[in-house]
Amino acid sequence: METGPAIEIRGLTKTYGAIRALDSASLRVERGSIFGLVGPNGAGKTTLIKALCGVLRPDSGEALVLGADSRAGRHELRPRLGYMPQTPSLYEDLSPMENLHFFGGASGLEGLAGHVRESLEFVRLWDRRDDPIHTFSGGMRQRASLACALLGDPELLILDEPTAGVDPTLRQSFWDHFRFLCGQGRTIFLSTNQMEEAVRCDRVAVILRGRILVSDTPGAIEGRGRAVVTILLAGGASEQHETSDYERELPRLLKAHGLEQGVEGIRVERQGFEDVILSLIQEAE
Repeated sequence: METGPAIEIRGLTKTYGAIRALDSASLRVERGSIFGLVGPNGAGKTTLIKALCGVLRPDSGEALVLGADSRAGRHELRPRLGYMPQTPSLYEDLSPMENLHFFGGASGLEGLAGHVRESLEFVRLWDRRDDPIHTFSGGMRQRASLACALLGDPELLILDEPTAGVDPTLRQSFWDHFRFLCGQGRTIFLSTNQMEEAVRCDRVAVILRGRILVSDTPGAIEGRGRAVVTILLAGGASEQHETSDYERELPRLLKAHGLEQGVEGIRVERQGFEDVILSLIQEAE
């Protein structure tokens, strides 16, 4: 069994004229995990994904994917890597089965018929396998696109906003798929601007203007948030204090303000995961 990270990025930089799309980006993704890349539109998510897939040449730095350089080992990595673009790249007049046969055949995948059926059954499109893509809803197109990425049972899935534009029920179905695949030892790297999705990941990186602001577990990121402590006093008065560690600082606050006596209650309002992410982005802008 292979060891080491599924993805390791070190100092990756890419510029387009005066625009720095990636700015010394570094991160590490462990095997068998779900890693989320979060950031606003134009933050560098798609550029980073293209670098991982070997279709974009960085100006400096390196991207190691499954132990190989993403550019030098592009052909070697192809059967081990599944990619789902932000906008489905499917032939509208072809059926899901025809699309998968086309893409699988182009990559030289052996045992193609079996892989096609397995992928379409996994995303629950086998019953619609012969219907043209142009008859599909947006959510069904996303499922067909995911089926393409799953062809050949790749070790690593790189998904660019895979649930964009899908309804909550289908989004939950996608995440059930992701967790199942992760339980089978697959690694999933996905980009999203949906905080309710990011918090489901094992680890999350926040990117802004090509820079990685933080890379950690959702719980650890949320733990960076601040809290507003409201001390309720006798007679209806109150005092508010903002703190990053209210459990440690509360006794000091009470003592400093001579409030050990006459306190009727304490109310704590902590930042949630989304609030912390937004604060990190706002502070960096």
